[in-house]
Order: sequence, then structure tokens, then C-alpha cells
Amino acid sequence: MKYYLQILVLIILIFAAKDNFAQDKLAQSGMQFLSVATDARSSALGGAATSLRNFSNSVFSNPALLADMENMLDFSANYNMWIADIKYNSFSVAYNPYDGLYGTFGASFTYVDYGKFEGTIIANNEQGFIETNEFSPNAFALGVSYSKALTDKFSVGGTFKYVYQNLGSFTIATVDSTGEKIEASSNISVLAFDFGTVYKTGYKSLAFGISVQNFSKELRYIRESFQLPLTFNIGVSMNLMDFLPGKYEDHEFWFSVDAIHPRSHPEQLKFGFEYKFINTLFLRGGYLTNDDNIKFTYGAGIQKFGLSIDYSFTPFKYFKNVHRFSIRFAL
Repeated sequence: MKYYLQILVLIILIFAAKDNFAQDKLAQSGMQFLSVATDARSSALGGAATSLRNFSNSVFSNPALLADMENMLDFSANYNMWIADIKYNSFSVAYNPYDGLYGTFGASFTYVDYGKFEGTIIANNEQGFIETNEFSPNAFALGVSYSKALTDKFSVGGTFKYVYQNLGSFTIATVDSTGEKIEASSNISVLAFDFGTVYKTGYKSLAFGISVQNFSKELRYIRESFQLPLTFNIGVSMNLMDFLPGKYEDHEFWFSVDAIHPRSHPEQLKFGFEYKFINTLFLRGGYLTNDDNIKFTYGAGIQKFGLSIDYSFTPFKYFKNVHRFSIRFAL
């Protein structure tokens, strides 16, 4: 199995590197809400969660990680106060019957509220425009996931999701044969697919993860075509307490690194760390490279009696700081 994983990594690295000598990648995709981390834990880790178990919220980073779930049922609710007063709400649930004998099943839902806007069109008046109507753009993604541990070291998983975006109705600044303004709708939807693998090396807690997110056909708005924010992720993680002599069952210090190859912006490295104290208190941090807006992320969490509450803080350079909250319950 080790050799198959090495071959897969090499193929993805070659495929990802082929664009390095092409033109700069800027604004080449749409429905960017799919690229935003909504849960507090992964965002506190700087997004470096491709190889790090995240319970039911793994459906948003690497569905193969669902196979690591120890409980029969896991439910998470996430709230993200994004920039420009955009509100993200996401939910995930995972079901692991018979201790994973038939795999782990998952479902997820993400809803984005962009707020209210006043529509305008160009007009030959003193203002240069006239107001049309108020509209409220929104978007959502509904997914179903499945993951299976093929061996005690290697797991695979995938997510099918229906993605929808509504930017509101609009009026084209021309008229038809009757002299009336032409109104159109910007609703658009598509089926997308996520895929991931996780390989536990057997060397202490060292694990590798690979995921491909937002694979779909090309979409078209009126005259312009675009694609979803397809992203290749390769990650590695390990509990650094493994290197210390003796046993520290009440303490864990996880370190994770992700290399990402997105379609619409330059490649990045993401670093995350998480310190766990007696399986109750969690302190987290992250660092991102090649990003003009975000460098560091922070977060904390508390867990007791199957209930977890997490918080993350993301300071932006040019926008208002972002706060995320998550609550998780496991049975």
C-alpha cells in the first residue's frame, strides 16, 4: 500500500506543478464560498486539516478522515461571521455503524447569506443610474459523503454535493421589441465532487492526507464561463509528543502542514498546531504563506461529556477580523 500512495502523490505533484510556468492565476473561478473554511477548528489551524481528523467536519476538508471516527454518531454546527457582514452557516453529521464495518456515512449543508443590495442600471440622467429593486444574494451546498478504511493504515472517501448560487434577478440595460426592459435571473447550480485519501505510516502517529475539492464541469453566466475553485491538497500531521520519552496520554501536541494548489490563486503552505490538555482543553494556532490578507490564525476549544465548543479568530490586514464558532456533539 505504501508504494501505491507514493505513486499517487507523485502523479498529483506532477499534475499540480504543470501550471507553475503558466500565467498568474487570478480570479479564474466562481462560487468562491466553497473555498472558505466554516468550522472553527480547521480555521484556527490555518486550514491545515487535510490529514488531521476533524470528526464530522472532515467532510469539508478530506472525507477520507471520516473513517477515523470512533463514535457511532457525530453532529457539528458552525457559524462564520465572514468579511463584509457575510454570514456562513454549516452543518455536518456522520454515522459510523458497526464500528466502520460498512464504512462511515456523512452529510453536510452550507448556507451563505450575502446580505441585501440595491440594484441599479445605467441611465441617461443626472445621477447616471436609476434604482431597480432590492435583492438578497445567497448560496448553498448540500453534500453526501462516504468513507471506508481499506486497511488499518489506508482510508478513502468521497463527497457528492449539489451547489447552488443565486445572485438575484437583474435588469439588462436594453429593451426588447415591446420597449420593455429585459429581466433575467442569475441562478445557477451544478453537481460537484470531492475525493480524499489518508495513509497512516505506522511510524508513531505520522499520517499523510490527499484531497481534491470542487471537481465539476464548467459553468456559464450569460456570456462568461467559469469553473468551481478546484483545489489539490497534500497534508502531513503528527503528534510531536511521540518524540518525548515516557507516555503522555493526557497531553498531545499535533503539528500539521498542508501544501495546496488552487485553481484561482498562487500555491500556499499552511501550518497548524494544536495542544490538547487532558482531552478537555485545546489551544490552536496557524500560519499561512503567500497570502496578503492573512498570516496567523488562533483558536481554542473545550470538550466534555461528548460536547465540544470551539472558537477561532482570524485577523485580516485589509478587512474586518473574522470570528468562527462551532459546537459538536458525539454519541
